[in-house]
Amino acid sequence: MGLAVIAFIAAFLLLSSLGILIFYRQAALRRLSQVVSRTSDASLLVAIAPTAGSRIEKLVKPFQKVVPRSPQDVSGIQKRLTRAGYREKSYVNIFYSAKVMVPGILCILVTVTNAYSYAPLFIYGLAGGLGFLAPDFWLNHRVSARQRELRLGVPEALDLIVICVEAGLSMDKATMRTAEELRISQPAIAEELNLVYLEQRAGLPRADAWKHFGDRTDVDTIRSLASIVIQADKFGTSIGKTLRIHSETLRTRRRQDAEEQAAKTTVKLVFPLVLFIFPSLFVVTIGPSAIIMVRGFAKYLS
Repeated sequence: MGLAVIAFIAAFLLLSSLGILIFYRQAALRRLSQVVSRTSDASLLVAIAPTAGSRIEKLVKPFQKVVPRSPQDVSGIQKRLTRAGYREKSYVNIFYSAKVMVPGILCILVTVTNAYSYAPLFIYGLAGGLGFLAPDFWLNHRVSARQRELRLGVPEALDLIVICVEAGLSMDKATMRTAEELRISQPAIAEELNLVYLEQRAGLPRADAWKHFGDRTDVDTIRSLASIVIQADKFGTSIGKTLRIHSETLRTRRRQDAEEQAAKTTVKLVFPLVLFIFPSLFVVTIGPSAIIMVRGFAKYLS
C-alpha cells in the first residue's frame, strides 16, 4: 500500500511539473518581456517563445508519431490550440504526445496500485480510454476559458478604442494603444489586438485582419465587432460612434446574461434540495416520531 501511494505521488508530481513547464512558461516569458521593454514585446515573444515549445517537443519526441494523424486532424487541432492561446507548431506534436503518455501513465498507476485485480480488461481499457481523451477534454476547457476571458474583455477594449479614436488617433494606432493598456488587466484580448495590429503592419488589409481576428477566436461578440469595423471601414461611417453604440449593446447583453444566470439558480437548486436537504429535514422532523411509534408498537406486540 505504501509503494502504491509513493508511486501515485511521484506520477502526480511528474505530471504537474510537466504541465507547469509546458503551459505556464509562455505567461512567464510574456511578463518578463513586459518588464524588459514595452516597445519590443512582439520581437521578444517571437524570439524567446519558440524555445519553450521546442524544448518540450524534444523531450516528448519519441511519442509524437505513435498516434496516426491526417492533415485534416492536424489542422483542426492547430485551430483549437490557437483558440486556446498556443500558436506554436510544436504544441501540435506535444498534444499528440500527451495522447500517448497520459494513457501509459494511467496504466502504470493501475498496475502499481493493483487496481486491475478486480477486472483487468475493463480497468486497463478504462485507463487507456480516459488517458487518450484527457488531452481533448483539457484543450476544450482551455478554449472555453480563453473565450470567456475574451468575451469579458471586449467591452473594456471597445471603450479604450473609442477614447483613442475620438482623441484623434487612427484605428490602427488606437488598436495598438489599447493592446498596450490592457496587457495586464486583460492579457487575452490585448494579445489578440496586438496580432491584429501586427498583421496590418505586415501589409494585410484592415478588413482581412479583423476578419482573421473573429475567425481565430471564434467568439460571437468578436465576430460581430469585426463585422462592424469592416462595414464602417467600407462605407466610411464614423468608427467612434459605431463602436460606442456596439459597446453599450455588449454591456446590455452582459447584464441580461447575468440576469438569466440568476434566474436559472432557482431551477438548479431543486436537485440539491431534493437529494440532500429534504432527506435531512425528514430525518430530523419525522425521525423522533418514528422511533416513538416503533417503540409503542413493540410494547403493544409484546
